[in-house]
Amino acid sequence: MAPLSILVLVAILPIILICLYVYNKDRDKEPTKLLVKLFFLGILSCSIVLAFSFLTSFIPFLRKDVNDMSLIGVLIYSFVEVALVEEFVKWIMVYNFGYKSKHFDQLYDIVVYSVFVSLGFAFLENILYVLPQGLIRVGVVRAFLAVPGHASNAIFMGYFLSLARIYKNKDEKISKRNIFLSILVPTILHGIYDFCLFASIPILVIIFFFFVMVLYAFALSKLNTISKEFIREDNLFCKNCGALLEGNFCPKCGMMQQSIEDEKN
Repeated sequence: MAPLSILVLVAILPIILICLYVYNKDRDKEPTKLLVKLFFLGILSCSIVLAFSFLTSFIPFLRKDVNDMSLIGVLIYSFVEVALVEEFVKWIMVYNFGYKSKHFDQLYDIVVYSVFVSLGFAFLENILYVLPQGLIRVGVVRAFLAVPGHASNAIFMGYFLSLARIYKNKDEKISKRNIFLSILVPTILHGIYDFCLFASIPILVIIFFFFVMVLYAFALSKLNTISKEFIREDNLFCKNCGALLEGNFCPKCGMMQQSIEDEKN
């Protein structure tokens, strides 16, 4: 068994590095207190999922070992019992404490919030996987697969929530559709990841590694794209006609927009 200090380092180092990478790409830094809060909400979300897993273990048709399941059973387990539950609990934290935060005034902000919640989740998960087994290789494998996988799913969650914010006052239907996608897309990506591993089919293991490389590439692309959007989007679109605003004035219909500060007062 490896020394405890080494195991802890291997478990938390990839989480710290990804958090710093995402944080440093933010040109207008978020309050440290908020980010710490979101990280601990991620830890809380992992605890909630663990409690859910414990409770479902007492339900006969849900406590079957994944190795004894049919392929359809593994599919349902991967996408519903694991991916949907985990991503939905994380989404609740991001939406209520990030999306609704008064500090969410740049499109990239919500990506930062999503990643910090997700990596808070990964932090507790890593500790529970790596320390009990006492194997450095477990931490190394998770550093290249599970941890960046969580972060990638979070980037897509944040990306669609940023689109939801853009269209909030322009087109409510599009905004709601993107809120739905902010749950659906990470769930699908997470489900594919788990299904390829749980199914224990050689061809799926090969597909898994290609999937992971594509996932990382697309997530990084989305991260880089949205990090360059340095705009305050509180009054980005006219509430009357949906046109792009010039300050508080709509060049299309001529309506003056009430500022966010006035609306709060």
